Amino acid sequence: MQTQPSRLLEQAVNELAKLPGIGRKTALRMALHLLKQTLSDVESLGTALISMRNEVIYCRECRNISDQEVCAICANPRRDHGLVCVVEDIRDVMAIENTSQFNGVYHVLGGIISPVEGIGPRDLHIDHLVGRVAEGSIREVILALPTTIEGDTTSFYLFRKLQGFELQLTTLARGVSIGDELEHTDEVTLGRSIVQRMPYKG
Repeated sequence: MQTQPSRLLEQAVNELAKLPGIGRKTALRMALHLLKQTLSDVESLGTALISMRNEVIYCRECRNISDQEVCAICANPRRDHGLVCVVEDIRDVMAIENTSQFNGVYHVLGGIISPVEGIGPRDLHIDHLVGRVAEGSIREVILALPTTIEGDTTSFYLFRKLQGFELQLTTLARGVSIGDELEHTDEVTLGRSIVQRMPYKG
């Protein structure tokens, strides 16, 4: 049996390796890097992570992450609150914001419908979206969901839920390739897809 040089190091590696995309070799490099840092630097990292976990909340309007009850995007009076972009998760908000081509607000579903993974409409923030639309101040909803079977299924479900309201329902132009996730699409292509969005026909 291989003898580990430090039980504490092994424990740290095990925890770091739980992060997505981090294998044990990368986790070991990260742990050894942290050992070389000053105690204050490592404590700052730990404090930041704990504070994020304990204090970050979800915006009551759009379900984006926020430090306040209402996120900075929803609280911004210069944003177009009549234009709502529906996305799968927070990473998509960040991707679209990086394009600087969208001046509306968002609605984060918290996932997409996926029977294989046991995710149904009730597991997502769909009813909250319908409630926002029912208030009558939203004139357009952009369906900016992945161009996958699950994404298309979710878009169609939303189309059926919202078709009774007087609003324009649009989707991204197909500059985003079939099967692509928004977060992996380059900013220029994603920006053009938003600007050149087209009516959603279901």
